[in-house]
Amino acid sequence: MKGDDDILNVALGDSAAGLRLDRALAEALPSLSRERVKTLIKGGRVTDAGGRILWDPAAKTSAPAKLELRLPAPAPAHNVAQDMNLVIAYEDEHLIVVDKPAGMVVHPAAGNLDGTMVNALLHHCAGQLSGIGGVARPGIVHRIDKDTSGLIVAAKHDKAHEGLAKQFAAHSIDRRYLAIATGRPMPANGTVEAALGRSSVNRKKMAVVEPGRGKHAITHYRTIEPLRDATLVECRLETGRTHQVRVHMAHIGHPLVGDPVYGRARKPLSDLLKARHFARQALHAAHLGFIHPVTGNSIALDSELPADMRELIDELRV
Repeated sequence: MKGDDDILNVALGDSAAGLRLDRALAEALPSLSRERVKTLIKGGRVTDAGGRILWDPAAKTSAPAKLELRLPAPAPAHNVAQDMNLVIAYEDEHLIVVDKPAGMVVHPAAGNLDGTMVNALLHHCAGQLSGIGGVARPGIVHRIDKDTSGLIVAAKHDKAHEGLAKQFAAHSIDRRYLAIATGRPMPANGTVEAALGRSSVNRKKMAVVEPGRGKHAITHYRTIEPLRDATLVECRLETGRTHQVRVHMAHIGHPLVGDPVYGRARKPLSDLLKARHFARQALHAAHLGFIHPVTGNSIALDSELPADMRELIDELRV
């Protein structure tokens, strides 16, 4: 309803003359993506100073001009907002970076309809979400596995979501993981370049496949510290595929310690994991670097290893 709309008065300067209407408005309204603006124009929500509705996103803009855009209130998300503890590594009005604990699912899905990071963000960011595609929800651009800990970024509005998504698509995000791999990788530092796709044996698993059957994937690893029957490694992702670090390290014969899907530790390491009740892949998203999609500033964040991995490393020190 019109009474529920946010009325945005937009003054277009001389520099907007001749631009497509959707582009001119998107540049004047940094919290809205161009696709969102295009949808609003087609919905009859943009008028000129005389009250005439401007229907065509591709129409050339006459400037200077004063326009009015009626922005509908974001539709409520289907997921329930839940008050949960979150460790915030960075936050502003455009985006939020969470230091996720192991055991927390990122996005609601069958079997995990609540208690997820999205549920927690809906509560934490209440009133701050201007709507991703018109829905008041956080924009999840990437995910990390339930039992992987560490840094994950989410957008609060369309423009930030679009800007982050472009960086992930261009593989320009700096993502580094700390992992405890079984055995001693040789060479100590190297690159794994192998396409990933669904396993033909188990569709719930990923696997290294022929290039034409899967997605291109590159992981750079380096040894941080040799341990007893294991190695602490840093893995830098050049691409970001599902289970990439876990599958690539298993592919070169060094699956991650505690990984229930892609590896199985031998004695005495398996006995130690059982004694310590360590039942997850030893993987932590330790570093996240990107260009802020709105301000253009460089953001570089680090997360300390969680206690369970620190204590396991202490036990495994030679």
